[in-house]
Amino acid sequence: MSPVLPVTVVTSVDPLPRDLATAAVLVDGPGAVVLRYDLGPGAADGLRRVVSDLSGVLEDVVVPLEHACLGCAQREDVLPTVAAIAADGRWSSLVLALPVGADPTPLVAALCAGEEVAGAVVVRGVVTAACAADLSEDLLGDALLSERGLALDEDDDRAVGEALAQQLDEADLVVLDGEPDERTRTLLAHLCGPSVPVLPLERVGGAQLAAPLGGAARTAARADLLTARRPPVPDTSGVWTLELTSERTLHPGRLLERIEDLGAGRLRARGTFRLTSRPSTLCAWDGAGGQLSIGELGAWHPGERGTHLVVTGTEPDERERVRSAFCDVLATREEEAAAHEEVLDALLAGSGAPGGEDGFEPWLGPRDQHVPDDRLVVE
Repeated sequence: MSPVLPVTVVTSVDPLPRDLATAAVLVDGPGAVVLRYDLGPGAADGLRRVVSDLSGVLEDVVVPLEHACLGCAQREDVLPTVAAIAADGRWSSLVLALPVGADPTPLVAALCAGEEVAGAVVVRGVVTAACAADLSEDLLGDALLSERGLALDEDDDRAVGEALAQQLDEADLVVLDGEPDERTRTLLAHLCGPSVPVLPLERVGGAQLAAPLGGAARTAARADLLTARRPPVPDTSGVWTLELTSERTLHPGRLLERIEDLGAGRLRARGTFRLTSRPSTLCAWDGAGGQLSIGELGAWHPGERGTHLVVTGTEPDERERVRSAFCDVLATREEEAAAHEEVLDALLAGSGAPGGEDGFEPWLGPRDQHVPDDRLVVE
């Protein structure tokens, strides 16, 4: 029986630092094998899979996919290939480089808990590779992946900042092509926490990239909107973070009126919220790169209900705008009491849910139904 193979996942929104990181592993990571994927925006492009080690390229093929999406790639090729590499037994570690712009969370979850690789691999950690000079603009600016030719499929309308934020949420190590300035370091500390190392690529060895947690293993993906909290770092170098918390619900009408004040601009925002009109629905708030995703995550558990948003930015005027907007959209006790009476009346009438619309149907569906999340763009 082959020993358990340690896996490190590498993510990026820029192909250059991603490829520099994987090259460092090949040069300075004894016993390492690199599995790199690239995914084009059209179905005809397929999924390119490259396997290499210190001896050179072992495999370079294009895998046809029925649908050119990362979910199909993960199901149809990534997990089976990882399982096959682990079963081969020739290597002591695997570095899995995801397509540029890919969200690592679903794959990390599958590697940690998937039956196909159970007992064969262990996830050592996630490395996010970026360009030091571009990181702040990539994260907080409004450029789209499609504008840079990096969309993963024809329907991929994500901002570069949204993709990078997803990668930083999972990062156990951030490596930068170039020396970061103090503002970039502070921004990363606010987003990743002070315990996540930030290192220039030229000072990182391949062995360190292949084991960013020093041998520790993950048991699950880390990104979770319910657990979003402000990290214990001060507001310095022009970087600030607000932690907005309330047991009160958000008034849907006023929230729609002030959605841009609360969610637009050069911000990274994460968390969960409750609407006065949907008090039992756990709602997601996830924004970066000028885009805000609002969706439903199911129902609140008893004792967990409340609104908790963590917002990071670099513009001083936006900080006060966000704080003011949050205070304004909180429902009053009278508004919450009226909504509660509406729910009781609906139950007594046998309808099961109050009638009428609250304006959030495009993102949350009808008030008595659950639907997948969607993206609300605020600019």
